[in-house]
Amino acid sequence: MFYDFVDTGSWTEQTYRSNQEDFQRIMLRQRILVNMEVRSTATNMVGQPVSMPVALAPTGMTGFQHADGEILAARAAKVFGVPFTLSTMSICSMEDVSAGIDGHPFWFQLYVMKDRSFVERLIERARAIRCSALVLTLDLQMIGQRHIDIKNGLSVPPRFNLSAIADLSTKLRWGWNMLKTSRRHFGNIVGHTDQKMDLAGYATWINNQFDPSLTWDDVAWIKTRWDGKLILKGIMDAEDAKRAVDTGADALIVSNHGGRQLDGAPSSISALPHIVDAVGKQVEIHMDGGVRSGQDVLKARALGAQGCYIGRSFLFGLGAMGEAGVTKALEIIHRELELSMAFCGKTDIHAVDRSILI
Repeated sequence: MFYDFVDTGSWTEQTYRSNQEDFQRIMLRQRILVNMEVRSTATNMVGQPVSMPVALAPTGMTGFQHADGEILAARAAKVFGVPFTLSTMSICSMEDVSAGIDGHPFWFQLYVMKDRSFVERLIERARAIRCSALVLTLDLQMIGQRHIDIKNGLSVPPRFNLSAIADLSTKLRWGWNMLKTSRRHFGNIVGHTDQKMDLAGYATWINNQFDPSLTWDDVAWIKTRWDGKLILKGIMDAEDAKRAVDTGADALIVSNHGGRQLDGAPSSISALPHIVDAVGKQVEIHMDGGVRSGQDVLKARALGAQGCYIGRSFLFGLGAMGEAGVTKALEIIHRELELSMAFCGKTDIHAVDRSILI
């Protein structure tokens, strides 16, 4: 059920599939006889040096893909030199992650809940542990219908019916690792609300807290409470991008939530050029959705994205091999990016533009 939670989209999954398929339709322009000896993928994202234009995306329940998953992923990102973004819906708390990487700064993704006092406390906690950017998600005022999660019975806490028990009996290593950790709930939430309840009660509280009344006024409200770097996630329309610029945000993320919200929406990569053309000279633009390889990163960079976020790509590695799996995923993407860039006649990521595309 936790694998399905990652590798699925909403409704018919049309947008989920398009996120990957539309990358494959973009052709690269191969060049020859270029000195490829010295290559660099190093750049910056919101002023932070990165080894390549990639960040680990905020993904909910990462600690259920592998015990202490958020800590392990953050460690791998730190060593590799790319940003790690912790979800509000993480299993490990932000304080756990900070301690696990010796206080090294990371990014925190924020959902605006109905309980604004809880949101304020989240922001204060993120400030206290020196999070270097706040990623504000704007496209989850309500949760999209994800059929496979309904089918497989995913819930928090999990419902261990006969089917789930049979499945778990084949995942002994996963079960043993989960038994060894105490982190099996929403670490950023449990014990931090005004109400005391059991885990099932917290799950109900969370589901009732997503706020359909969220507007641009709430973004301004967040801006008055957070004086660090602010990144707005969930932009898919040029008009919304212009509104995002007006908020004074440092960056925006072209994102359809990995195809997990509005099915039938365009892919992120197809929306990217229109948003770059509309506001690319005024704000830093990132993107996520369908990024599975270094070539995808290169194509997004050519179309104007300063950086990309990977979610499923690192989660697959995490689930398979823990911290080493996340490192391996990053190594694969970096190698593919570096080689493809060179084959297109570029040896520095800053020289990559639309000229490398056919």
